[in-house]
Amino acid sequence: MGETRKSNLFIRSLNIADAGIARFEAFVLAWGVILMAVNSITNVVGRFVFNQSLYFSEELNRFLIVLITFVGLGYAARKGRHIRMSAFYDQLGDRGKKILMILIAAVTGAFMFLLAYYSYLYVERVARLGRVTPALQVPLYLTYLWIPVGFAITGIQYWLTVVRNLTAPDVYISWEQVDVYEEADSPEPPKSL
Repeated sequence: MGETRKSNLFIRSLNIADAGIARFEAFVLAWGVILMAVNSITNVVGRFVFNQSLYFSEELNRFLIVLITFVGLGYAARKGRHIRMSAFYDQLGDRGKKILMILIAAVTGAFMFLLAYYSYLYVERVARLGRVTPALQVPLYLTYLWIPVGFAITGIQYWLTVVRNLTAPDVYISWEQVDVYEEADSPEPPKSL
C-alpha cells in the first residue's frame, strides 16, 4: 500500500511539473509568434507607407526564431510530433515497442541534455566575450540562451516518456501521447451511376 502511494505521489509530481513546463512553452511560443508577426507587419507598413524600415526588425525576428525553434522542440516532444522512422518499430509487438520506446527516449533524452550542456558552455563563452547585437546593442548571449533551455526542456520530455513507459501498461510516445496507429484517410471509391 505504501509503495503504491509513493508511486502515485511521484506520478502526480511529474504531472504537475509537466503542466508547469507546458504552460511555460505555450506562453513563450504564443508570444514569440505574436511578437514576430507584429514586428514583421510593422516593418512592412513602415517600409511601404512611411518609406522607413525598422532598423532592428531583422535582428528581433532572428532572436524570436531561435526562441520559437528551441522551445518548440520540447513542445514537439510533449505532443509526440517528433520525426519517427517506424518501419522496424511497427513490426514489433507491444512489449518490443515498449522496450524500444524506452531505449529511444532514454538515449534521445541523454543526447538532449548533452546538447544542453555544450550549448550552455557556448552561451557562457559568448557572454564572457561581451559581444552585443549590431542593431539593438543587446548582449548576444541573450539570443542564444534559449538553445540550452530548449534542449533541457526536450530532454525532460523524453525522460518523462521513459518514466511513463515504465509505469503505465500502454506504449507512450510522450508523457501524454499513447502510441496509436492512425490510418490515412482514404477517399471513398466513386459511386457508380
